[in-house]
Amino acid sequence: MTIVRIRMIALPEKQKEVMQTLLSMIESTGKERGCLSHHVLRDIEDENVYSLIDEWETREDLDQHIRSAKFGVLLGTKSLLCEPPNIQIHTVSNSERMAAVNADRDKRT
Repeated sequence: MTIVRIRMIALPEKQKEVMQTLLSMIESTGKERGCLSHHVLRDIEDENVYSLIDEWETREDLDQHIRSAKFGVLLGTKSLLCEPPNIQIHTVSNSERMAAVNADRDKRT
């Protein structure tokens, strides 16, 4: 699995435009091949900070998304931002669920 986190800081006067752009992408990105989840989050302490968090089945699926016109629109928001978007791509080799948390908590003394 591949996880992408994109952090964007909107110019205060461009916040609405950034939000509209991000909201317009939610449904269609979530329907792309290999997209497991796509979330847009807004920071509760600074309303100008947005994070996009995507999960992709494979790096190839993500690469196809990055080459899409839709991702180009996202990169085109740079004039609405205080600084270039901070993009992080993480490859996950192992995932655990709540059972792992419960097992660890059961080991408490």
